[in-house]
Amino acid sequence: MKKSVFITGGAGFVGSSLIPQLLNDGYNVTVYDSLIYNNGDVLVPYIINPDFNFIYGDVRDEERLSEAMKGHHIVIHLAALVGYPLCKKMGEVETHSVNVGGTEAVLKYLNDDQYLLFGSTGSNYGLIDDICTEETQLNPLSLYGRTKTVAERMIMDRENSTAFRFATAFGISPRMRLDLLVNDLTYRFMTDGYAVIYESHFMRTFIHVRDMGKSFMFAINNHNDLKNNVYNVGSNKMNHSKKEVCELIKESIPKAYIDYADIGSDADKRNYIVSYDKLSRLGYTTTISLEEGIRELVKTIPLLKINSNYHNIYNNITF
Repeated sequence: MKKSVFITGGAGFVGSSLIPQLLNDGYNVTVYDSLIYNNGDVLVPYIINPDFNFIYGDVRDEERLSEAMKGHHIVIHLAALVGYPLCKKMGEVETHSVNVGGTEAVLKYLNDDQYLLFGSTGSNYGLIDDICTEETQLNPLSLYGRTKTVAERMIMDRENSTAFRFATAFGISPRMRLDLLVNDLTYRFMTDGYAVIYESHFMRTFIHVRDMGKSFMFAINNHNDLKNNVYNVGSNKMNHSKKEVCELIKESIPKAYIDYADIGSDADKRNYIVSYDKLSRLGYTTTISLEEGIRELVKTIPLLKINSNYHNIYNNITF
């Protein structure tokens, strides 16, 4: 009997990249998503696969969610309002309702045998002067970071659960996002020919979206070793300043002009180096470098008809 995986928010940037990895490994996959970004088309290629199923629903709809979750071996909880700009736009009540309330609903209807994997974030760390490990005290500064921190703590109060604090994502996915740092800068350099960079000395850490999917596969395949723990997910080799990222992109787009000027700020104050030793000691490694991801973006961006669906913050979201 094939194992079944249930993914909340599975039509998003991470989920839509994870689906083919799961299907290729022989899992039955059910995506539960409210399609707030008008992104249902990213699932069309999987519909012909008999091991794929889609359920339209809001993660806060407890009656629908409770029925949909039944019978699955693994639950991957990705449904959330992601990023501080979007959370600021949606406001405290709506963000808390989705990010915390949605997590409460998932936890309420899980049975003890279902393995729960949660997509958390490095934004939970906030303003940190030292290297961030999983034992570093969390100090989230933005609404996004605060709600994800609350959700993560709820997840880890449950047995048979794993939370991943992901580095900043980049790369191409069926549901593209151009509002992520590397993706955004590559797009601006290619289309506008320049970008203005604030806080260029700030250190950030990165992970390709397919490596995010790979980490979930790794957790499923190493369930007993990873359960009941939180892990930073990324690579010690991809701790870079924003200026270093710009210079890497410029290697692929040499005519681009960069203006380093302090005219903005990051609400999450992400300026830290993260240690990924805990997960790497168990055998997980990333496979896609920033340079490779940038080259993919350079090939992909000319194919895109730019619209608001590629930016979380600019979507006309209704609930």
